[in-house]
Amino acid sequence: MPINQLLPGYFLTERSNEGFRVNAEKNGLLGDEISHSMTQRVPAKRLGEPEEFGQTCAFLCSKFAGYITGQNILIDGGPHKSAF
Repeated sequence: MPINQLLPGYFLTERSNEGFRVNAEKNGLLGDEISHSMTQRVPAKRLGEPEEFGQTCAFLCSKFAGYITGQNILIDGGPHKSAF
């Protein structure tokens, strides 16, 4: 059976927050400036919540997705042109 793939974009996690902080320090910016810059790249104008990734994963593992096979599912808020 073909395997489905989840293709995540930017998600608001502890690790991403730490990355924003480090990046901001290296560039003399505030962490909020880095995260704001990231959200402007996403048509949804926000980063994904970890729960959204988890819910999509749970759906694909559920009986409700039993007929979905071999799909790449973008969970990225829309920045990839292939999503349009």
